[in-house]
Amino acid sequence: MSRSQVVVAAVIERGGRVLVSQRGPGVGQPGRWEFPGGKRERGEDDATALRRELREELGVELEVGPLLWTARAGPLVLRFFRCDWLPGQRPRPHGSEQFRWVRREDLPALRFPPADAPLVAALAEGRV
Repeated sequence: MSRSQVVVAAVIERGGRVLVSQRGPGVGQPGRWEFPGGKRERGEDDATALRRELREELGVELEVGPLLWTARAGPLVLRFFRCDWLPGQRPRPHGSEQFRWVRREDLPALRFPPADAPLVAALAEGRV
């Protein structure tokens, strides 16, 4: 029996917009939009993994806030955390094709992985 792999992601809001990044070529589901994050490595807790992923993908240092949403996608356990945007940060797309600040209501117009759809809808509708 295979073990689950934990994936952590950040829901980051600033000025009524949510930060999303686009997957580059050579990864699963290329071209789709996602909340920044990635797989937790051995020995990491969720917060440590998410801080590392945010540094690697966007070059930013953020504090990891409360767990906002969980989902499953096959062997993946997806955990989404609210992260506050800190002034003075300048994200750069190190590990992704590009990133955007998107209004909540515009999130459903972007192509996200199917497992993210319930969270995208909840954000767009103001339920979380």
